[in-house]
Amino acid sequence: LRETLSKRGVRVLTGLGKYFRQADKHRRGFLPRAAFKEALQVFHLDMPEGDLEALWLALDDSRSDEVDYGEFTRAAFGEMSEQRKASVRKAYMKLDFTKTGSVPVADIRKCYCAK
Repeated sequence: LRETLSKRGVRVLTGLGKYFRQADKHRRGFLPRAAFKEALQVFHLDMPEGDLEALWLALDDSRSDEVDYGEFTRAAFGEMSEQRKASVRKAYMKLDFTKTGSVPVADIRKCYCAK
């Protein structure tokens, strides 16, 4: 899957993320097999049924017939490098200026402008 995704890059990956979030009506972070398969077809990430089955089995390790979106993301992109993890930690520490271990959206808005 990673090879297929790398051919079209970030546009497909961000589109898949948006599609998965929309398909997750209950905001649980999980997708049923049918929604996962549909998403791959929508983004023209077609693969032989045997490959799809192998991918599904690798992602659905709990055999719940659902896949955790975070697990899918890690499988598609791999783990973050140590350098990137350090950058994320540093950014989080700046956002969590109250040192509570969580960052309310209001605090993020104070530090970040999406314009």
